[in-house]
Amino acid sequence: MDSETRSYRTGSSEVVLDLTDDCQGFVAGRGDGLLNVFVPHATAGIAVIETGAGSDDDLLAALADLLPADDRWRHRHGSRGHGRSHVMPAIVPPHATLPVVGGRLALGTWQSVCLVDLNIDNADREVRLSFLAG
Repeated sequence: MDSETRSYRTGSSEVVLDLTDDCQGFVAGRGDGLLNVFVPHATAGIAVIETGAGSDDDLLAALADLLPADDRWRHRHGSRGHGRSHVMPAIVPPHATLPVVGGRLALGTWQSVCLVDLNIDNADREVRLSFLAG
């Protein structure tokens, strides 16, 4: 298995950050296998979703409906509603495993690999890309 960690800056607002080009670059020329994408943070997740046509904003809106940024959360340090960021990985998991065929991600036409980050208190994120050859 070959792995590397990449750093991303998500900023001070909730974000769905498209990692597809970075993932594709990592697997390019590697043949067949599996790519595992993992975010080692308790408040972020990895989603395979369409981007650019409103689905990324729809995901953030749905998460806001499911996990409001209010004072209901027992985990209370950080910004208001920060505890919801710790619940989010149960809904948007911190990992995805994707097929790689001939050195290319075998994604559907509109699928993108995205980092989902609701935590406005931590703008710096790491993502581990791991390739397991077939």
